[in-house]
Amino acid sequence: MTRGVFITIEGGEGTGKSTQLARLAAALRRTGREVVATREPGGTEEAEAVRALLVGGAPGRWDPVAETLLHYAARAQHVARLVRPALERGAAVLSDRFADSTMAYQGFGQGVARETIRTIHAASLGRFAPDLTLILDLPVETGLARAAGRRATNRYERFDAAFHARVREGFLTIAREEPGRCVVIDAARPPDAVWAAIAAAVSGRLRLDLEDAA
Repeated sequence: MTRGVFITIEGGEGTGKSTQLARLAAALRRTGREVVATREPGGTEEAEAVRALLVGGAPGRWDPVAETLLHYAARAQHVARLVRPALERGAAVLSDRFADSTMAYQGFGQGVARETIRTIHAASLGRFAPDLTLILDLPVETGLARAAGRRATNRYERFDAAFHARVREGFLTIAREEPGRCVVIDAARPPDAVWAAIAAAVSGRLRLDLEDAA
């Protein structure tokens, strides 16, 4: 059986990741593929329990290294129990956030050494990585305004603008360092234009025509 494909959607707050992931999942299902749509932190019962610890409370609730370890505890469970089995079945797995978020938020945003995060990743997941990462990029002030307007804010949205600026630069740095895996999408455009860019990127990697899949 052919191994599936693992696509992650990354970006700061308010960039529209969840909306575009749902649209991509629907388009891929129309091609006849099995699609597993998931999120991080979360995706399994145990990882969702860790998520509740991470997204609630004051911004300074966790020591940054402890926070990094919590994210990787949830991620290791997520990969072992959901992501790898789905890929082995040949499914397309779409995740709203993955390891790049930890590097951007805890590394660039909170100052955990990048080498420390790489060491934790290697110990937890080895060389496991997405096949394609779509990074939705948006000015910080626009993203935070969108996030504040749609629902109650989570813990990460309550960090200051300087933190979110570092997170944005973190994602862009990751994209520059790994152009073979990452595609930056301008999320300031209307949703249909964002979707068109996503469809083009995924079509190129998977050899599937998603351009007209609304």
